Amino acid sequence: MNEHFIWLDWVVLIAYFVGTLGIGFYFHRRSKSAEGFTAANRSLPGWVCGLSIFATFLSSISFLGIPGRAFATNWNVFVFSLSLPIATLCAVYWFMPYYRRNGEVSAYAALEKRFGPWARVYAGAFYLLSQIARMGTVMYLMALPLNVLLGLDIRLIIVITGVTVTLYAMVGGIVAVIWTDAVQAIVLILGALISLAVLLLGMPEGPGQVFTIAAASDKFSLGSFDLSDWAGPTFFVVLVNGIVINLQNFGIDQNYVQRYIASSSEREAGRSVWLGGLLYVPVSAVFLLIGTSLFAWYQTHPDDMNELRNDVAIRKVADEGITKASPDYAVKVQAAQSKLKDEDLGDRVFPHFIGKRLPPGVTGLLIAAIFAAGMSTVSTSLNSSATLLMTDYYRRYLRPGATEAQAMRTLYLSTLLWGVIGTGVALLMINIKSALDVWWKLSSVLSGGMVGLFLLGLFSRRSGNVAAIAGVVAGVLVIAWMTLSQTDLWPASLEAMRCTLHPYLVIVIGTLSIIGIGLLVSMISPRKAGEGRK
Repeated sequence: MNEHFIWLDWVVLIAYFVGTLGIGFYFHRRSKSAEGFTAANRSLPGWVCGLSIFATFLSSISFLGIPGRAFATNWNVFVFSLSLPIATLCAVYWFMPYYRRNGEVSAYAALEKRFGPWARVYAGAFYLLSQIARMGTVMYLMALPLNVLLGLDIRLIIVITGVTVTLYAMVGGIVAVIWTDAVQAIVLILGALISLAVLLLGMPEGPGQVFTIAAASDKFSLGSFDLSDWAGPTFFVVLVNGIVINLQNFGIDQNYVQRYIASSSEREAGRSVWLGGLLYVPVSAVFLLIGTSLFAWYQTHPDDMNELRNDVAIRKVADEGITKASPDYAVKVQAAQSKLKDEDLGDRVFPHFIGKRLPPGVTGLLIAAIFAAGMSTVSTSLNSSATLLMTDYYRRYLRPGATEAQAMRTLYLSTLLWGVIGTGVALLMINIKSALDVWWKLSSVLSGGMVGLFLLGLFSRRSGNVAAIAGVVAGVLVIAWMTLSQTDLWPASLEAMRCTLHPYLVIVIGTLSIIGIGLLVSMISPRKAGEGRK
């Protein structure tokens, strides 16, 4: 157990867990119908849904990863945030009204109306699989730093998190998820601001020293502005990547669509999108400033830096299977420490600072914030997945005339099932780390198909089934080529055909390919009369 984590921190952390469960049980009475469980009876204020959208954006990966990236590199990742106003504008004027008029809780019902059942099944099936990976990833990566900070077994942390979030998502439905997200968003922001204040005020020469050290190391750079360079993470590469990914989030992600529907009116839904989308921009800047401040802190606190480097080196040696009983253990640790770069320290630096330097009580609050970031993401995935299983499969194919009781039973069982599976995937990731990389490569292949198909249907009235299928097939092949050709799986004999563009452009080129091929085919084979409808 971390000696810095005292009884006051435990009180804060336990109070957070109790409060989270309390919200779920409090809203149980408003989630006893399928409409209440999946759409909150379309009655929630925009500001609550907006905070929920923001919390969905900021997972535990972002909470720890953004400061780590700024510590190791610069502010290049902030360009992703700068793309949000563009995607938010599109969501307010096109996506949100589109779904509100459609009236369906499922994001993919619109694809069925436009292109037929295959489009709905294709998009819905991949979404469900992606949510399993998403939940497992978030719970696993959230448990890693908490394992260091709390000293608890990583499996226990994953199970406790999985049980808690599944319970309140199952009991309270989307109402509890959205209100809990709103509370968690406030905890996230508060925790970030306190951390930043401690860092700035703890500098030997005052807050200004952070900016002096950071400026000298070019830590505020947004990346190269060279328009001829598409192989590196330049400003423009990150910007177009952010635009496409955020169009996917706002346009086709079930998590966001349910928040459009849950708002009490189209005006409130618009407010939720503006708040959720734009709030992330300054908050992400705060997290980046935390990372930059951590860089300056560890430059001016050599004892902390030595301890951090030693901790990371010990973990690297442990990952190689070398124990303290090994005769050359100390030599291996020292050798590992000498090879460490800032990139190796990035993921560990914020948890290390939280565990060693924050005041009692505040440490508990920050750990609660890490849990909040992860749990908001997992609870959202649980509810949206249960909603899709009920609307797109159970009521659509298995039991079209399902009663309210049958629908609710399906929602409860689906939430429980996906919670168990997500927790199981997180536990498997402890030992099968390579599977994570493979899965995310596959997910990028298929997710590009989803957003491209949606945009094709939204902006082209001529495109029918033939055009849609041709576009998706062509786009997925392009994405597969771009993804696989940048890995060791690509044959040496095809070296000349290897993609040299930055991986951030995979989803961009793939999406444009789907839309472009779809439009081209639609000119040759336009939509037949009666085929789908707008």
